[in-house]
Amino acid sequence: MAFDKDAFLTALDSMTVLELNDLVKAIEEKFGVSAAAMAAPAQGGGGGAAAAVEEKTEFNVMLMDAGANKVSAIKAVREITGLGLKEAKDLVEAAPKAVKEGLSKADAEAAKKKLEEAGAKVELK
Repeated sequence: MAFDKDAFLTALDSMTVLELNDLVKAIEEKFGVSAAAMAAPAQGGGGGAAAAVEEKTEFNVMLMDAGANKVSAIKAVREITGLGLKEAKDLVEAAPKAVKEGLSKADAEAAKKKLEEAGAKVELK
């Protein structure tokens, strides 16, 4: 008995998504393969998919709002950035704005904590 590829493709074309899903699962069980592993090389380039899965290593500390105590937020910004009083005040008043960019996760978390303790609303991006 010869395999009729055209008949097989016609049968696949008439199947619903649920039926196709069941077929894939049956093939995976029968032959001990994974459809996900087979699909990865077909993505062409592959580097973009791998980069999207990697954990982020650089973070930006974004001041979203100075909060009720703007003076404390300005002091915290000065401490984190080393800016002068006027520059720190301008940064706080321009919120939402990046306080510091390209930080490691630990440094970004520490800066976020310091700003939140001063009453500011902060996001890491």
